[in-house]
Formats: sequence, structure tokens, C-alpha cells
Amino acid sequence: MTLFKNALRALIGLAMFFVLIGLALPKRTHVEREIVIDRPPAEVFAMLDSYRRFNMWSPWFARDPNAVYTYEGPSRGVGASMRWVSRQPDVGSGRQTIVESVPNKRVVTRLQFEGQKDARATFELTPQGQGTRLVWGFDAEHGINPLSRWFGLFFDRLIGPDYEQGLAKLKATMERQTR
Repeated sequence: MTLFKNALRALIGLAMFFVLIGLALPKRTHVEREIVIDRPPAEVFAMLDSYRRFNMWSPWFARDPNAVYTYEGPSRGVGASMRWVSRQPDVGSGRQTIVESVPNKRVVTRLQFEGQKDARATFELTPQGQGTRLVWGFDAEHGINPLSRWFGLFFDRLIGPDYEQGLAKLKATMERQTR
């Protein structure tokens, strides 16, 4: 019986340690990647300010060709929205809505993933020579949930490669359009 009590105490202590450390972890996660696209900011902005061509460069589109996409609201700018439904766990289901649109400078979207807290994605455009420096960022708030905060530690490794792939595909798509 003493062995059982000691094991139970150790398990409770470990759980409390996990929770306490989790509460000390950052409440917010930020991930970003960048690329330079050999196109002017106005052209890059036009591609990002609408979801109608999102799947031309999306890193997730090819993962589930059977996903269903629907578009709501205006075709571009604030209020433009895209819903997707997928049975693939790495694509999931959700909605993305443009909540801020500053011509040729920035597009901010609200991401709503099924069963998770909302997040934000930001596209920051800066002229660079004849092209555009594009920074794609992701921000998530974890609140007081220690498990969410632990998970936030892995976002850069989970999302970063997808952002790199998407930016490379966007660059190739945009630069190919002019040739």
C-alpha cells in the first residue's frame, strides 16, 4: 500500500509541476517567415487581399484535394472570408476572415480552427528594390491554459515549414505570371 501511495504522490507532484511550469510559459506564440518576391507590392497585395486565388499557393491545399472550400462576404478586403472542411487532420476545418486590409502594406486575418481558440495571421509587405519583402506571421493567445502554452512551444516547428513552403509557392506563382 505504501508503494501505491508513493506512486500516487509522485504522479500528483509531477502533474502539479507540469501545470506550474506551463503557467510560467509564454501566453502568446508568434511564428513568422519571410521572402522577397520580384513583383511590386500592389501585385502581391492583390493576391493576398482575396481568398479566390489562395489555393494557388496555399501549403495545405494539395494535402487534401477533397477538401470543400466556400467563400463568403466581399470578394476582397475586410470581410472576405473562406471556409474549409477537410477530413485530413493536418488540414482540419475552419474559417479565415480578413479583418484588416491596408493597400500595398498589410493584410490581417482571423483564423478560426474547429475546436481551438482563434488566431491571427498577418502579411506585412515592404518595397525592396523592384520587388516586395513579404513577412507572413502567425499569432496565437493561449490564456491560462497550461497545455496550450506547452503546445505553443512547438508552433514554430509545426507551422514554420508550412509557411516557408507557402511563401516559396507564392513567389514562384507570382514571378511565373509575368513571363
